[in-house]
Amino acid sequence: MKIAAATYPIDRVETWAAWDAKVTRWVEEAARAGAELLVFPEYGAMELAAMTKAVGCAEQMRAVAEATPRAWDTWARLARDHDVHILAPSGPVRDKDAWVNRAMFFAPNGKRQANDKRVATPWEVTPMGISAGHAPVVMETKLGVIGVLICYDCEFPLAARAMVEAGVEVILVPSATETRAGFHRVRIGAQARALEGQIVTVQSPTQGQAPWCDVVDENHGAAGVYVPPDTGLPETGILAQGEMDRAGWTIAEIDLDAVAAVRATGGVRTRSDWPSQLGTACAPLPAIARIDLR
Repeated sequence: MKIAAATYPIDRVETWAAWDAKVTRWVEEAARAGAELLVFPEYGAMELAAMTKAVGCAEQMRAVAEATPRAWDTWARLARDHDVHILAPSGPVRDKDAWVNRAMFFAPNGKRQANDKRVATPWEVTPMGISAGHAPVVMETKLGVIGVLICYDCEFPLAARAMVEAGVEVILVPSATETRAGFHRVRIGAQARALEGQIVTVQSPTQGQAPWCDVVDENHGAAGVYVPPDTGLPETGILAQGEMDRAGWTIAEIDLDAVAAVRATGGVRTRSDWPSQLGTACAPLPAIARIDLR
């Protein structure tokens, strides 16, 4: 499988035509490079607010939520037309009476699956009012079993472990961080999840300055693809790493069989040895639903 992770700039695209042209250009570039799975960042959808006269966090969140269904239809069309799987940029969505941070995953066959953030950062809680979304799932695709942990979620191990027990092979980590320290926290979390679960993790961050939008006014990061540092895989655990704060795709080819071989015959067995850390007192984790997108 070839994966493309975006270091995605937040641009002031002020018309639907301009936004459509931008995202089409990005998808076409990755597809030409042979990518089969395209990963966009957390809160990348906030650039949709530039099309409106909305000012301030609350107004811009409402504007983006209203625009999101139309944007999702565009991402679905791009996935179909280019025969790729796409994790679209996340954004604020109203779910009943609550605001959640939701990223939609699109398969080329037209199927889609929502993936919500579970743990909101302090700034998301106030002033954004983001609540915990629906429980995570793992998605069965023709590329493999894929899950999503949005940004801060990846800094905690238990949801990732539950995904591992449900058979996940790749966890996508869309992120948006206003400081380099924040970026590295998420990156370290992504590498830790790859290490302990003996899986692949993929980080896609926002990039650049957008002073017109409170949610993504400052953005730092670099896309990366991470694996467990073990037999037959990079000794750093870094399969690919973009340049800090440089917009563009970071592309890596992943051999899931090589990662599976590490789980079976690698130098360590962190995946199967998980229960040993607390012995028989290690409580079972809740089951994760598997969604068929094949």
